Amino acid sequence: MGRKSKTTNTKLIHSGEINDQYGSLVTPIYQTSTFKFPTAEEGAARFLGDSEGYIYTRLANPTIDTLEKKLADLEQGDGCIAVASGMAAVTTTYAALLSQGDHIISSRSVYGSSRGSMEQIFSRFGIMATYVDTSVQENIEAAARPETRLIYLESPSNPNLVVSDIEQISSFAHQHNLLVAVDNTFCSPYIQQPLVLGADIVIHSLTKFISGHADVIGGCIVSANANLDQKLRKAMIYMGCTMDPHQAFLVERGVKTLGLRMERAQENALKISRFLSDHDAVAWVTYPGLENFPQKQLVERQMSGHGAMISFGLHGGYEAGKKLMDEVRLIKLAVSLGGVESLIQHPASMSHVVLSAQARAEAGINDDLIRLSVGVEDTEDLLTDLDSALTNIH
Repeated sequence: MGRKSKTTNTKLIHSGEINDQYGSLVTPIYQTSTFKFPTAEEGAARFLGDSEGYIYTRLANPTIDTLEKKLADLEQGDGCIAVASGMAAVTTTYAALLSQGDHIISSRSVYGSSRGSMEQIFSRFGIMATYVDTSVQENIEAAARPETRLIYLESPSNPNLVVSDIEQISSFAHQHNLLVAVDNTFCSPYIQQPLVLGADIVIHSLTKFISGHADVIGGCIVSANANLDQKLRKAMIYMGCTMDPHQAFLVERGVKTLGLRMERAQENALKISRFLSDHDAVAWVTYPGLENFPQKQLVERQMSGHGAMISFGLHGGYEAGKKLMDEVRLIKLAVSLGGVESLIQHPASMSHVVLSAQARAEAGINDDLIRLSVGVEDTEDLLTDLDSALTNIH
């Protein structure tokens, strides 16, 4: 491991700092829809792009700029666009980079709404998609077509934690003039930096680990070069996906403690995954920090940590997984992830219940799969809660 910059925690706090006329230590919330021009000439210069002053918050805002600069620095990108939600980041990327007749290759277990927006909206405009297990390089190469424009990855994937080789995939993509976008939500830039590994675009749901407190929705797109950033920003502005200044303030405040939160959550996750591995009620456990994780070498090469997400299954299958949801007490039964609170969900009976059993199986989502987002509570309390819940259903 070692992809994480030695100055990451300092960047989390100080990158993008604002220097306003009042000497504000914390970035203020510039809660304004529009900005005054000192002169008509200056107004014209700003619209022409000859002056860097602000015009209208849908276009740019000082509070949002501060967050964007911080996130670009953390991902070692050229530019960042903060948007209203993680899905706004996904759809902006699709809209900016794909045209009628184009084709994308994507992870088969990609976030449901990322796939849904492609299949239900973008497909109506003649954009095609193929979903494969992107952890197998041959699958990507076999799916590539002359009209392919984008490879869209989640690594680790949601919810089964399959890791794809970003460096290898990016090398193949660039040999064929394809772009690579990576949803890095599960890791955050604290653990993985896909642009350093060769990807062109990084997407985050800022709602999750980056903001970290389950109190704000947000997303971002970080680009490897200025041309991509400009292309994506233009699409975002036209579609009106702008983040609100108060959203940006909350995310920027949350990201400052990302390192502290991730270290604690990962420490908890490793202990919990080992506990689950030894429990009689548990059939299997998937966590990148376990020694038996099948892609251990790849994890060590491209990630500087193991994350705080665990997937596991129970011997009782679907019904046992469903029952466990009603037995936990401290751990909260809820979707989403990455907050200070530990959250648990059973995809087959909750987030993916609308899919057929066959569709879930094709996506690698077993009926017994339980997804646990580990928070920063005291480890012993989490272990006690899980042990009691598992004992009650076993």
